Amino acid sequence: MALRVIIAGQKYFGAEVFRLCQLKKCEIVAVSCPPGDKYIGRLAAINEIPIIPAGTLDGDTMPDNIDLGIAAHSFDFIGKRTRYKAKIGWVGYHPSLLPRHRGRSSIEWAIRMGDAITGGTVYWLNSGIDRGDIAAQSWCFIDPALRLKKPSDAASILWRETLCDTGIKLFSKVICDIQAGKIVKKAQDERYATFEPSTELEKIYRPDLLMLNQSN
Repeated sequence: MALRVIIAGQKYFGAEVFRLCQLKKCEIVAVSCPPGDKYIGRLAAINEIPIIPAGTLDGDTMPDNIDLGIAAHSFDFIGKRTRYKAKIGWVGYHPSLLPRHRGRSSIEWAIRMGDAITGGTVYWLNSGIDRGDIAAQSWCFIDPALRLKKPSDAASILWRETLCDTGIKLFSKVICDIQAGKIVKKAQDERYATFEPSTELEKIYRPDLLMLNQSN
């Protein structure tokens, strides 16, 4: 029996996860994305799959009999009733080695803070921000040349060239595991947890970064 999934996401990454689910013979029951999305929204329309507008997905609007929910570049919070409505649960992708760099600007903070490596994590959504159990994880080096660029530009390059594909590969592994009856859940080690604010905020305060700047 095909795995029945719902995808909440947008843009290129959301579309690639949609295609991955098709490749893995999943039944995509619905998609939640911003109105007019030209990537996953377009694919859903072409395949005549119902679209739930981003921001309106909840326990009432989510279809019944869903096995797995997938958050693929979704900035909507998946609430408790929505999470529990999926029989297996919800998974999402975070472009960092969780629990390090929780938060929306994880790639940029890895670069700003001089990390030598980073990676990606598919994790089980819970009530916390990027705090759920780990389903799959992979790492990569950060090219030192990226530190010569503006952090936001460097983050975009690292996403396009490495971390986007990492996310697709990790989702593929998790879906295959689930289809084989294997549910992987590894608790995050809170000893190594960090959380940084979105770099889109007007004022970013990180006293530890000030100390790093003073020591260089």
